[in-house]
Amino acid sequence: MRFWVGGYTADAAGAAGAAGVAGAADGIGVLHAGAVDSPLASGDLAFAGVAASAPSPSWIAAHPTLDVLYAAQEFTGTVRAFVRTGEETFAPHGAAVDAGDAVCHVAVAPDGSSLIAACWGDGRVVQYPLGTDGRIGAARVAAAAEDPAAEAGTPAQLAELSALAGMTGFTALGDLPLFGAEAQAAIEEDGADGSDAAPTAPERVSRAHQARFLPGGVLVTTDLGYDLVRFWTAGAAGLRLTQEVTLPRGSGPRHAVWHPSGHLYVVTELSLEVFVLAADPAAPPASRWRIVGGAPLAAGVTPGSDAAAEIALTRDAQYAVAGIRGSNALATLRVRDGGRTLAPVALAEAGVVWPRHHVIERDTVLVVGQRSNDVAALALDERTGAVGRVRRRAEVPSPTMLLAARA
Repeated sequence: MRFWVGGYTADAAGAAGAAGVAGAADGIGVLHAGAVDSPLASGDLAFAGVAASAPSPSWIAAHPTLDVLYAAQEFTGTVRAFVRTGEETFAPHGAAVDAGDAVCHVAVAPDGSSLIAACWGDGRVVQYPLGTDGRIGAARVAAAAEDPAAEAGTPAQLAELSALAGMTGFTALGDLPLFGAEAQAAIEEDGADGSDAAPTAPERVSRAHQARFLPGGVLVTTDLGYDLVRFWTAGAAGLRLTQEVTLPRGSGPRHAVWHPSGHLYVVTELSLEVFVLAADPAAPPASRWRIVGGAPLAAGVTPGSDAAAEIALTRDAQYAVAGIRGSNALATLRVRDGGRTLAPVALAEAGVVWPRHHVIERDTVLVVGQRSNDVAALALDERTGAVGRVRRRAEVPSPTMLLAARA
């Protein structure tokens, strides 16, 4: 199989998301996993060079019908289209278009009509119309998120959080983190000077992190900073917000994956959980989605020291596998009750340092090691969902994600 590789380039120096060091990539890379025309990814791994020069294309997405890739150029705050010029080469397809601070994710509508960008730095969600040739049109900035925690603390809200604590396997509300890892560190530093002043939490900031199209024309975005899962529909004037689901404060929803049962699994970066959301088609759009379950990723992982990354499903959708940075592990959860319930079943070494992203191809898990500058191929037991040892490894400069090529 052939994969396009997102990565960090030299302009990542000083950026918090890139660990404050310059990236070693030169743009969108190419990875071979076995023969490029094979449906299997269990063969030898080899980095095949650069497909297109670009500044820190940390996330890439493909047009559904055209030979066009779209890159979130994270530290320039822009998105750009690239058209295929050869078997493994691309060239810029129009100018770079402004998105927002630290744009970290892009998604293309299934019909190829629009591109959505999510910005970690300022929380912006941006829609762009796409031309018939795949070029990016003028930006339409969607409605900004508002922090639901600004009005938190009522008896009804506390009761709701207590119910969520039970769903996710925590024994009490006190086990849920009140703030994310960055906030906790700031609080500890604030009280470390010996003064009598009460430590205060830093201001919460909106941080959009992913956009995903669901069946039926629904778009879902996550806001890691405000603990929101937001649902949208696309109209002639742009995106229309239909509902927001609030997760526990400090949980940090990062990425979501759609399960064939109709459930949405949302992995939380800061609290290391997966929440299960379901929609009631008979309910009005503003209250259609609700949390129906969830689970911690694994025992022994530590909010503050660890951070969840990607979530992906096995081929039969009977298991979900989530990456954990810090411990550098992969957690497997079993899907039960028709997709409504998740249960942790295994925890394995990821084989890389800082597993930012992974993809599952049949009996193989390909894991990106952002800080170890490599991609590892691990065995996957499809019967049990257990991730095994590293089979293959390839040196890849500052990789951030993998996208399977169509051909």
